[in-house]
Amino acid sequence: MFTGIVTDIGQILALEERGDLRARIGTRYDVEGIDIGASIACDGVCLTVVALGKTPQNWFDVDISAETVSKTAIGPNSWAAGKRVNLERALKVGDELGGHIVSGHVDGVAEVVGMAREGDSTRVTFRAPEALARFIAPKGSVALNGTSLTVNEVNGREFGINLIPHTQEVTTWGDVAVGDAINLEIDTLARYVARMRDWDASL
Repeated sequence: MFTGIVTDIGQILALEERGDLRARIGTRYDVEGIDIGASIACDGVCLTVVALGKTPQNWFDVDISAETVSKTAIGPNSWAAGKRVNLERALKVGDELGGHIVSGHVDGVAEVVGMAREGDSTRVTFRAPEALARFIAPKGSVALNGTSLTVNEVNGREFGINLIPHTQEVTTWGDVAVGDAINLEIDTLARYVARMRDWDASL
């Protein structure tokens, strides 16, 4: 479980096809405090640490299944050596819940379709997959590339969010461009409300 509050910007150091896709990610985390088998959200995707090292910098390896590659904006078609990725370690009991509850199970891929400056901030417009659009509501929460963000407005499949300068500085959102594919996880609460509504309608 995660909160959508990014705590490090990692960098893809290497990718290797070996049945599954293995990625080596450089990090500022103290790898001596990470266990093999630990979960780390990488651009919003919950991945399991399978190896650790400190040469020439701190790094961890994760294996990414073909299923995960096919359902997310991750893998060799969108990841390459040098790419920066948002990282968050799993929530511990007693940690502050600064964002919203995020599972790290990406629901689909959104596309950046517009960007505009608004004062010091940047308004970004996304297009969600049709099946997920009904779960996104104004003033609701979404996780985009692992970042907990508030929806400003919704227009059909398109929705907008506002990126303040701080968010762009401490995450990879300063790198975003129109056309980018973005990992989207809808709010868990929205999922259950929709399920209850569908259940009631079927009775």
